[in-house]
Amino acid sequence: MKTVYLLTGRPGTGKTSLVRQAVAELKGKAGGFYTEEIRVQGTRLGFKLITLDGQEAVLAHVDFHSRYRVGKYDVDIDSLNKVGVPVLEEAIGQRDVIVIDEIGKMELFSNRFREVVLEAIQSGKRVLGTIMLKPDPWADDIKRQPQVKLVEVTRTDYYRVLADIKSWVKDGV
Repeated sequence: MKTVYLLTGRPGTGKTSLVRQAVAELKGKAGGFYTEEIRVQGTRLGFKLITLDGQEAVLAHVDFHSRYRVGKYDVDIDSLNKVGVPVLEEAIGQRDVIVIDEIGKMELFSNRFREVVLEAIQSGKRVLGTIMLKPDPWADDIKRQPQVKLVEVTRTDYYRVLADIKSWVKDGV
């Protein structure tokens, strides 16, 4: 059985919701983070990281000024390196399931993030995450790793994928 389960797909198909629902039952057995949009009056202004133990950090925002940019969002690599990377390192050492939401264009600006993702994937532990759909040499190499099960999520298969993830998690924990 594959130890890494990565979801990919277009925005808005429920990838993060699937991850959150799947790990909700694991309590202290999972560690890592997920991303969430920052919205004000319906307008998306950025993205924040939320760790499974409750820490938060703004990853990208329209009001930031950084040399790292994706669309209209400037990316704060320090937030990722100070919050996201350490929580993944802790999960590799002390948790049964490592959660990485997401492996995307913003996160890939960080070499430390890339290193810890590789470490997680090679750890032999369960890794549940999301990964960018668009082609990217580094992300595409991750998708091709032999231990990776890659599932493209659509709006019509949400509940089937959720059941599959829950079964996969239970088999490994």
